[in-house]
Amino acid sequence: MEKLNFVKDGVLRLPPGFRFHPTDEELVVQYLRRKVLAWPLPASIIPEVDVCKADPWELPGDLEKERYFFSTREAKYPHGIRSNRATVSGYWKATGIDKRIVTCRGNQVVGMKKTLVFYRGKPPQGTRTDWIMHEYRLVAGETTACGAPHKKNQTPSHTAAVENWVLCRIFLKKRGGCSTKNDDESIEKGAGKAKTMRHVFYDFLTRENPDLNIPPSASSSCSSGITQASNNETDDHEESSS
Repeated sequence: MEKLNFVKDGVLRLPPGFRFHPTDEELVVQYLRRKVLAWPLPASIIPEVDVCKADPWELPGDLEKERYFFSTREAKYPHGIRSNRATVSGYWKATGIDKRIVTCRGNQVVGMKKTLVFYRGKPPQGTRTDWIMHEYRLVAGETTACGAPHKKNQTPSHTAAVENWVLCRIFLKKRGGCSTKNDDESIEKGAGKAKTMRHVFYDFLTRENPDLNIPPSASSSCSSGITQASNNETDDHEESSS
């Protein structure tokens, strides 16, 4: 029996000062696996919602924060394995490769995480939005990970539950003037270079040849674009300068 219930009318309501920021491993092991095995959850904090029955902005909860839902996957075709992720106004499209969720010791895979982006319209002419979803699923045969008691003679219904139940984290990707870590590093490197640079000024009006790493015997055509004037032109230049 679940001890704590923080979900009211499908909306997460935590007491003041409490935040729900679980890791990927905690979502898979402590919540999704327990949900599949029908074990008591640490807290009734994740509602059951079919995320593909509504658009992401129509799902319950605060749109400015991350929202978590237990959901089931619907097959796109009767005998296929692809999921139907079409909603009212668009569809969820997978991007990248699935990420393995391993235990804290890193020696056992307990789940997989798929990243999806929401598109408005019909595929393949949909318009990409900033709505992101992380879909967590269990790995078949790994429901006994992390010290969970082994369940013998698992029925086909249990296997179907492992394949159908998923845990979804939905959030709106924010765009703005916030600099990333790479931007900060490039700024720091640029500032370091600026500190080490020295400004060198050359007086090209002097009669002596400035040190431009040019050999004294270099011809006038190879003097970095500076043409040597004749003696008469030099004298005229000096008179005009005076």
